[in-house]
Amino acid sequence: MENVKSQLIKLQSNGVTLSTAELLRYQQLSKLFSLAPKRMPQAKLAGSYLTKHKGRGMEFDEARHYQPGDDIRAIDWRVTARTGKTHTKVYREERERPVFLFCDYLPSMAFGTQLLTKAVQAAHVSSLISWSAAARGDKVGALVFNQQQHKEIKPLTRKKAVLHVCHELMSLHEQSTQYMPDKARDEKAFADACARARRLARPGSLVYLVSDFQHLGTQAIQHLSHITRHCEVRAIVVNDPIEHALPNTSSLQTVSVSDGKNKQRWVLGDSKEQDQYKQWRDEHNRTIYEMLRKNNIARFSVSAGLPLDDQLQSMQQEKRLELS
Repeated sequence: MENVKSQLIKLQSNGVTLSTAELLRYQQLSKLFSLAPKRMPQAKLAGSYLTKHKGRGMEFDEARHYQPGDDIRAIDWRVTARTGKTHTKVYREERERPVFLFCDYLPSMAFGTQLLTKAVQAAHVSSLISWSAAARGDKVGALVFNQQQHKEIKPLTRKKAVLHVCHELMSLHEQSTQYMPDKARDEKAFADACARARRLARPGSLVYLVSDFQHLGTQAIQHLSHITRHCEVRAIVVNDPIEHALPNTSSLQTVSVSDGKNKQRWVLGDSKEQDQYKQWRDEHNRTIYEMLRKNNIARFSVSAGLPLDDQLQSMQQEKRLELS
């Protein structure tokens, strides 16, 4: 418990509601998150991402033998002097890639057992991505939605755009606590949000889906699949530790659980029940991951039970170890 308190103090959060301070905190941590493209953008836009089109631009690509018609201003005199043959510089054009956020505040996100609710962690993730985009000079747009409402934020540049995103994250999060789970309504709201994202995400954008994906159905995946034709789409799957396994206890403990409508009784510490629960959860999570994979959507998992920056630093350390 003491460790949780110290973590919440560091995050400037109470784990349930959202404040300006905890979202502004990620401005100083923007370098922890990489927005580097995994594949070349397909749209012809102006800005700071490299495309396969070669021409006069800000980013040097290669030096090659001079050809008739090449601009003499592009001659690479160092390579020419070293080789004795005239070489010219070739550049890749720089292209802008807007970053578009899709943040889910449906009732299943208002759940947490250790540190933060999934909704609060989703806001932290969205804030960090926004600050990272602003630090690179990218435009940031967003769609934030709950069971009854949605907020559309047009792509803008600089700090003002991020503050607008943070404001809407806090505003809609506060209203989301009023709603109760309803499977049919939540699936429809998620599918409708995916349809809006399909309309709002400009070709060539980097799209981040921040959700627990508990309501990912056929209609929703069809809309998301369409987005992948013109954008790079990455799913940030926000989960809670109990959505993977029941807590370990030294003795048998019976607990009541409810989703707001239905109630169940679980026995903690019972190995048979724990195995059955884990098998059920693994299968459920595998179904979500497979749907995303089949539709060319990269998946990253984030736990609501640990500070976001701790998880990212751990991932970076693992990558360094793999490369060493």
